[in-house]
Amino acid sequence: MFHKIVIRSAPSPAQAPTKHLTHALAAAAIAALAAFAPLASATVLTFDDIGSPDFVPANYGGLDWSSSTWLSFENLPADGLPYTPHSGTWVVGADWGSVDADTTIRFAGASHFDGAWFSGYDTSSVTFQLYLGNQLVGTSASLATSATSTFLSAGYSGLIDKVVVSSNAHAFYAMDDFTFTAAVPEPQTYALMLAGLVAVGAFVRVSARRRA
Repeated sequence: MFHKIVIRSAPSPAQAPTKHLTHALAAAAIAALAAFAPLASATVLTFDDIGSPDFVPANYGGLDWSSSTWLSFENLPADGLPYTPHSGTWVVGADWGSVDADTTIRFAGASHFDGAWFSGYDTSSVTFQLYLGNQLVGTSASLATSATSTFLSAGYSGLIDKVVVSSNAHAFYAMDDFTFTAAVPEPQTYALMLAGLVAVGAFVRVSARRRA
């Protein structure tokens, strides 16, 4: 009786690292996609979690408020003031004597800005000035404030990294529910990234075969 013996050759030293590298590239692609996915949801800053009447913390909500004069304060119906919150009981407003530059809010990176809710005395009006790389890229419509909290849309769908609230009467309006979305790579960006990883993997495999 004859027994068939199959001898399998061990992978060459060049093949083993190649296999591991291919798996590593695939894992990196999956990790990158997973990392970007959560950034697609909008962030709404309600200011209710600040909880004390003071200047808005410098890095509140992941944004840069350090060069601004925004103050957080609680406004209750019993106060009889027109600074009506859109949600909760806390809002922010520019300090007395503020000018447009004092309302500057900077984003950590290029972002999509939706807008915010405003209320206040009917003598004030507000407008968003939108910047990217210190260049003015958009200006919203103007909103005349009232005791009814009203949404002011940014009116611009592109990316920005800074917003300024321009007004004829700072300290006479309040802002609430500041809404923005951090930028996410477009689908074609994902495709190019994956294609690049595949190309690198193929190059490594071909190089390994030539060395074997």
